[in-house]
Amino acid sequence: MEVPKDQIATLMEHGLYDSAEMLGSFLVSSSTVSAETSPQLKAENLILLGDALFHQREYRRAINTYKQALHHYARIPKQSSGISRSSLSLSTRSSVSASGNSAINESEVRFKIASSHFALNETKAAISEMESVKTRSLEMNILMAKLHRNSGYNRGAIAFYKECLRQCPYVLEAVIGLSELGVTAKDIISSFTQTSSRSAKVSLDQIDPTRWLQRYVEAQCCVASHAYKGALELFAELLQRFPNNVHLLTETAKVEAIIGKNDEAIMRFEKVRSIDPYTLTSMDEYAMLLQIKCDYSRLNKLVHDLLSIDHTRAEVFVALSVLWERKDARTALSYAEKSIRVDERHIPGYIMKGNLLLQAKRPEAAAIAFRAAQNLRSDLRSYQGLVHSYLAFGKTKEALYTAREAMNAMPQSAKALKLVGDVHASTSSGREKAKKFYESGLRLEPGYLGAALALAELHLMEGRNGDAVSLLERYLKDWVDDSLHVKLAQVFAATNMLQDSLSHYQAALRINPQNEAAKKGLDRLEKQMKGIDPDATDENDENDVEDVDGDTEEAELM
Repeated sequence: MEVPKDQIATLMEHGLYDSAEMLGSFLVSSSTVSAETSPQLKAENLILLGDALFHQREYRRAINTYKQALHHYARIPKQSSGISRSSLSLSTRSSVSASGNSAINESEVRFKIASSHFALNETKAAISEMESVKTRSLEMNILMAKLHRNSGYNRGAIAFYKECLRQCPYVLEAVIGLSELGVTAKDIISSFTQTSSRSAKVSLDQIDPTRWLQRYVEAQCCVASHAYKGALELFAELLQRFPNNVHLLTETAKVEAIIGKNDEAIMRFEKVRSIDPYTLTSMDEYAMLLQIKCDYSRLNKLVHDLLSIDHTRAEVFVALSVLWERKDARTALSYAEKSIRVDERHIPGYIMKGNLLLQAKRPEAAAIAFRAAQNLRSDLRSYQGLVHSYLAFGKTKEALYTAREAMNAMPQSAKALKLVGDVHASTSSGREKAKKFYESGLRLEPGYLGAALALAELHLMEGRNGDAVSLLERYLKDWVDDSLHVKLAQVFAATNMLQDSLSHYQAALRINPQNEAAKKGLDRLEKQMKGIDPDATDENDENDVEDVDGDTEEAELM
């Protein structure tokens, strides 16, 4: 043969895919190989070229090349070269054996066609290709699980994830997938003890003698069912055994961020970066936390670091969106949308997009983004975003339904109770109900500042300024928080106690010099104290201040 095909296999083994592709083009165009007289040889050559294109991520060309190969393969006589087309080897990773006997692995070829369709977000075509593969490897089963889940065929996804665990109980992405699809920890763990043949069982003690895997399953099921306190306890137990485990630290930080333990989550993410400064997983969540804390210096450094690691990842585009939000909301939105184009299942991208659209007074579009996040995996942030979006365009009934759904999903969450209170507080007739929900939230979680601020605002709206002051001053004893001082300043300003209001605005800015609500509130107050009408130059100033106050509280909650 003019072009030795074993050399292409050697090139690919060493990762030289450019050279493999160029050599492959010589191989498939050789005049010595006729598709009529040597269909098997032609098929083998095309598969080698397809493999080179697949590894170069030229998925469209790879699909076309593989399909040409399968066309020629179908023309091979069944007993040609002593190889039966019905009993092809599935043990090799390559689509064509590099040894002297050149058996074509049809299932592997179809798997790579399906993988190429998956990379191009062509889910239906990928499923169609894989349905003809009867005996599936572990990698094939995980692909099928993802494809069915992306298509909304959750029952099929569960079956394939379970099959993965029967083949190997340590496929942790299958554990996470099953937990997110609502499968119980007991059901997941039972899959470990079943062999792929289903004819025998193995002991859990053989698979997981120290029970760390069982604890991990339970932790992920707690996260999926919004039992965040239980999840944190289980992750803490696992971290005692694996103290510098980047994955466990990241999972813990994500839960802490969801329930509003922002300082703890930030410290956890910092530890992750100190152990592995090149990790990208969930670093956009860390960026969001830094934005809430107005720590723009660390946020700038984080985004710079992420860009230098891999500028193509969805997490990096979300982090860029967070960074640009303060400078240019339109640019920030474009980055959030780009993160979704890169990975249409990336939840922080939808959360960020929803927040930006809500701030841009586009609540209908924001609701669509939050609903997309909710459909992928519901958590407190998507519930909050949906409720605030519905309230912003007058859909009070839908807002109440969503808030109650959150409360039912998270019965022990003070934040879910506050969410129901927020809906009732949006109407004058519902304020008494709102008060009860805020107070219930504070009984459940006495240190929840969000509920305290909301209750103080309710007191202020009802003219109970003294109650608002006494409530907020109780929290001042234990909390150093700029939003607490801003709310007290607003209450004192409404009571015409301007000097007290001034001192609290100044205290807020000492804690957080970037607090826009404090800056604008202080500007208005100084004009009042000088006898100048703060609304004389711009009638919209007061509204702007109120909008920023709302954004500050919303950011704290989200």
